[in-house]
Amino acid sequence: MERRNFIGLSIAGISAGLIPSTSAFAKNKEKNMAGGVFYTKQNPGRWSKKIAGHLPNISIENSNGKVTVQVVTAHGMDGYTHYIVKHVLLDEDYNFLDEKMFDPTKDKAPISTFELKNYKGKVYALSMCNKHDVWINEAMI
Repeated sequence: MERRNFIGLSIAGISAGLIPSTSAFAKNKEKNMAGGVFYTKQNPGRWSKKIAGHLPNISIENSNGKVTVQVVTAHGMDGYTHYIVKHVLLDEDYNFLDEKMFDPTKDKAPISTFELKNYKGKVYALSMCNKHDVWINEAMI
């Protein structure tokens, strides 16, 4: 076999071997990140004792094609020492829908209300603490 053909076939074989592992990683991306990049009730990572005060709670009201999503984090707002920075709302494909930034000197509690029109599917709510990272929860509309 000529050297050029050997090199070409070798590169093609290596590339083909990488494609399945890359797509397998993409399918497990959420599972691999939970407990490391963000935290969930099931995967609290290093913050296992912080679930109650950091996991965002989601309530949904659906009337007349208007969906109201309320996100509450049972966390105190201790000035700039320890507080919830913001809530972020994502759709089922993790696309940004809306966010609410908090001012720890003015907001007494981290509560957000988001209004969506004609949305159906899963929503993800993220709660970002300045000390205990990002927490995510989900709900179905």
